Amino acid sequence: MAELEAPGLRLRHWPAWLGPSAAAELLARLQAEVPWKQEAITLYGRRHPLPRLTCWMADAGCGYRYSGLSNVIEPWSPATAGLRLALEQLTGWRFNSLLLNRYRDGRDAMGWHADDEPELDPAAPIASLSLGAARDFRLRPRPRPRRPPGAPPPAGYSPSCAPFNLPLDNGDLLLMEPPTQLWWQHALPRRLRLQQERLNLTFRVVRADR
Repeated sequence: MAELEAPGLRLRHWPAWLGPSAAAELLARLQAEVPWKQEAITLYGRRHPLPRLTCWMADAGCGYRYSGLSNVIEPWSPATAGLRLALEQLTGWRFNSLLLNRYRDGRDAMGWHADDEPELDPAAPIASLSLGAARDFRLRPRPRPRRPPGAPPPAGYSPSCAPFNLPLDNGDLLLMEPPTQLWWQHALPRRLRLQQERLNLTFRVVRADR
């Protein structure tokens, strides 16, 4: 396990947390058992399909909105329920929700954003598991940080700090700990020559009071 820290950023990275055979088996199971859908968002009055397939699994009452989408809660599948238990034992956190993203090839991508929606518990980490093709996980300081009221920026923090890449491979686990989402953004850029598929599972904690 490697720890990566910068002002306002705390990451823990387990390369090959799942070995190649276990990761390949899990990838195949999720491709088959998850009810994937392609959502669309409205920008300037026009509907645009998201460049990826998604699914939201969660405990009852743990709804989630992002980019204007209200996600339909799907029940935990057998594979994701087992992963949730393993991550609880590893991190000590009981994750009550999971966003799955399916990148069908290098044309599917995710733009700059932070996972800081009001539903999410800001004190909880986000656990991210990668399966399939290796992709670059890009990070940069937020141009306009979401500073807690009255809180000074972390020592040494600057929105002008250079972005950097963290390559995530098949079976890698990344834990993004607070206050990362307040001060940093992340993205998954396009890689047009890539033909292989990637799945990403981000386990989260939705606040019961929202």
